[in-house]
Order: sequence, then structure tokens, then C-alpha cells
Amino acid sequence: MTTTANKPSTRRPTKLAAADRKKPSTIVVTGVLVVAALYFLAPVYWVVVASTKSTADLFATNGFAFASNFRLWENLSQVLSYDGGIFVRWFGNSLLYAGVGALLATYIAAAGGYALAKYKFKGSNLVFGIILGGVLVPGTATALPLFLLFSQMGLANTYWSVLLPSLVSPFGLFLCRIYAQATVDPALLEAARLDGAGEIRIFHTVGLRMLTPALVTVFLFQLVGVWNNYFLPLVMLSDTRLYPITLGLNNWLSQVNRLPEFYQLTTGGVLLSIIPLAIAMVVLQRFWRGGLTEGSVK
Repeated sequence: MTTTANKPSTRRPTKLAAADRKKPSTIVVTGVLVVAALYFLAPVYWVVVASTKSTADLFATNGFAFASNFRLWENLSQVLSYDGGIFVRWFGNSLLYAGVGALLATYIAAAGGYALAKYKFKGSNLVFGIILGGVLVPGTATALPLFLLFSQMGLANTYWSVLLPSLVSPFGLFLCRIYAQATVDPALLEAARLDGAGEIRIFHTVGLRMLTPALVTVFLFQLVGVWNNYFLPLVMLSDTRLYPITLGLNNWLSQVNRLPEFYQLTTGGVLLSIIPLAIAMVVLQRFWRGGLTEGSVK
């Protein structure tokens, strides 16, 4: 008769050995993430520090150190009041271009992606292939053709010349199609049809709710892309009152050689320009977390 009471257990040493092997990889991954975080946060920190300085302090002190003379509120007041409050108009223009454009672009992408994923019709694969081709075309390549087209239509140098191109998001439609194909259950749609719901109602009550994580992603990508867009407004607009923030700040920056005080205006304007994007990211990130855990608990 044999007994196993005195046999040494190998489970605990095995776990300890596995944990020891994981430690170096964990340190490496953590180090890479820290470096990446510093890479993205350092410019933001510099902008915050630079916005608190006068023009003289910008060049007389270390760029990452605060000056003794804290001028944040004075600088922001000058930004908002300069030239009759032109920055406030640029800010509103950017909210219009990016906010309305991103919202409508997200809805159009959701509708198109949902239709391509859930309805089978002749030529659907061809349409999807053309959309994928649109993802590969950079926006700078279409700016000049769009300008010529809008000039013939009389829309150049208007709000529409920047807003209308913002309504198209090939990447957003591609993402919504893939996400709808993976998450929207056909049985759920059939149940809604049996209850008498029309296709439009099914899309708005069932499809959009299940596509929420994808919609948030598309909205944020489009919001950031349109908010930071520079080349398209540069080609389309000649009236400074229609400028978005990117074009307006570059206009100020081009004058610093003869008017050094524009350094203060530019850095203060940059600080104000990143606030809406930061708020959008903080507010909408919870929808991402909800999408990641969707289906994990029944």
C-alpha cells in the first residue's frame, strides 16, 4: 500500500516559477506604457505651462518650468477679447464643423454600416469595396477637387464647404458594418419584425443601441479629425470670420515675427482649443467600457 501524504507538492513551485517569468515582461510592458504616456502628455503639459507666461518669460525660462509671474488668466482674457473676440467666433465655428459634422457623420456611418451588414442585395460587396478604397484616400488628395466642385456650385468660402465634407466617414462606415455584423443578432431583428416594427424603427430602437460602442468610437475619431483639420479650411475659406480654431491660430502664429505678443495669444488659444476634446474623451469613455463588457454576463 502506497501513500501520497509525504510526496512533495509541485503546484506551488510551478506557480511561483510562472510568476517569476512574468515579472520581466510586466516590467517591460509597464515601461513602454509609461514612455508612451509621457510622449503624449509632455506637449499638453508644455502648453499648460506656456499659457501661464508672458512673451518674455517664454524665452527667458525653461519651457517646462513655471515662471514667477503667473499670467494664465490675463493671457486667456486677451485671447477671448482680442480683435473683438474673434477667437470666440473661431471656437464656435470649430464646434459647428466638428460637433455637427461628427454627429451627422456618425449617424450616416451607422445607417450605412447597418444596411450593408444586415441586408443582402446585389452589389453590396462592390459598395463595401469602394468604401474600403475611400479609407485609403487621404483627405489632402480630395481637397482641391472639392474646392473646384464647390466653387462651381457657389459654396466655396461658406460654412457648407467645410461642413459637407465632414459628413462622410469611410472608416466609420467600415467600422459600423463590421461591428453590426458581429453584435446585432438576426434573431432579434426577426422578433422585432414579428412584433410589427418597421425597418426604420428597428434600426433606431435596436440597431443604434447595440452599436453604441462603435458609434462612440466613430464620433470621437470624426470629432478629433474635423477639429484638427487644417488643410481643407485653408483651401476652402478666405473669410477670417469663417475660420476654425486651427486656421485662426495659425494666422496668429504667422504674425509673431513682427508682433511678439502673438506668442501669448497663440499658446493661450491652443490651451483653450484642447479643452472640448478632453471633455469629450472623459465623458464618452464609459460607453467604451460598457461595450467591452457587453455579453460577458448573461
